[in-house]
Amino acid sequence: MYIYNVTTNVDETVHQQWLTWMKQKHIPAMLATGKFTKAKMCQVLVDEEMGGVTYAVQYTTESKEALETYYNNYATKLREEAMQLFGTKILSFRTELKVISEQFSMSLKN
Repeated sequence: MYIYNVTTNVDETVHQQWLTWMKQKHIPAMLATGKFTKAKMCQVLVDEEMGGVTYAVQYTTESKEALETYYNNYATKLREEAMQLFGTKILSFRTELKVISEQFSMSLKN
């Protein structure tokens, strides 16, 4: 299993517009490619020197091949839409992660 992580710093002037767009349009469009099985959006809890609000969105995929197909067939169009809407008000970087193992708690401690 692989995780395609996109970390984005969002200027506060477009923050709410970007957040709504991500939840209602972009993340559903990413999942609609059929190359990802789920997406998780997290807010990064650090104060950035550059200001703004930072988020990490993790898209899970079953194979490196699925990720390559995403890059080759879908990435350019989806990235261009973000740039057309938000331009330099957002700054993103992308990371590929390979899941080595997952462990879960067996207890329900409060």
